[in-house]
Amino acid sequence: MESIVLKPEKLDVDYDKESDVLYISVGKPKEADDTMEPQEGVVIRTRKGELVGITIIGLRNYLSPPSPRN
Repeated sequence: MESIVLKPEKLDVDYDKESDVLYISVGKPKEADDTMEPQEGVVIRTRKGELVGITIIGLRNYLSPPSPRN
């Protein structure tokens, strides 16, 4: 797996409630030149090896408590 450089900056966060998608950008949103999806619904966006953003599709699935087992 390639390494990703993260330079501490302000995070820009936007949530689309209707689509249930969370967008996190490092600094102001920038266009990515590469993306990877380490798990379904999570997209990591990079530009020249630096992290520019993370998109989480179906955020409610990650925040919902597990259902009780019978």
